[in-house]
Amino acid sequence: MVAIDGLTDLWETLLSAQPDPPPLLVLLTGLVGLVVVSTRVPWRIGRNAITIAHEGGHALAALLTGRRLHGIRLHSDTSGLTLSAGRPAGPGMVLTLLAGYVAPPLVGLAGAWILGGNRITLLLWIAVVLLLAMLIMIRNVFGVLSLLVTGGIVLAVSWYASPQVQAAFAYTGVWFLLLGGIRPVVELQRLRARGRMPASDADQLAGITPFPPFFWVTLFALVNLVVLVAGALLLAGPILTEAGLAP
Repeated sequence: MVAIDGLTDLWETLLSAQPDPPPLLVLLTGLVGLVVVSTRVPWRIGRNAITIAHEGGHALAALLTGRRLHGIRLHSDTSGLTLSAGRPAGPGMVLTLLAGYVAPPLVGLAGAWILGGNRITLLLWIAVVLLLAMLIMIRNVFGVLSLLVTGGIVLAVSWYASPQVQAAFAYTGVWFLLLGGIRPVVELQRLRARGRMPASDADQLAGITPFPPFFWVTLFALVNLVVLVAGALLLAGPILTEAGLAP
């Protein structure tokens, strides 16, 4: 009976809605996310989270399209590699290659939707579950350590932190994923222009479709910008409500 009561309490905690965050918190966490994306050292550290989402996007798309996922590697230079087997061309391969650069902001959009319902603790626990699921497919030591550290931080915040700290952490993370989808696309095109990424996702897509690499880079950018705007509107709900611009 005690165990059942404990599970019931845990379930209620996960599904219960927290109070609306102060508009100032939403604004400040957005600024923090922007600073991290815009500055060199914080971005160098935070980009590992973007890489996790990027490679997770490749892996999920591969599984959903029926490809055989062989493993994921995360490297200390913030690069990554997802290996899958299947047809070398066709819709499955296109979707698998396409998913990487658009995955971080799409994950951020999903997080913004959950935060729109004030399910902050639920969002943090979903993040932990996804990181653990991805851990199964990691095939190198740094990747394992990266996921364990990231998942450990999220779990610790969800378990021990106050509701205010949880809210600040969750909003900062979601803002970072939304904003962090733009810079890698810019970096991709910059490196491609210098001939330093001949086997990028965009170049691989160009090799199996009629469209050139720049088309795919542009598509990455457009999708990520649209998702950023949509996610920002969801996160800015408290601000818009207080300003009388939302019902």
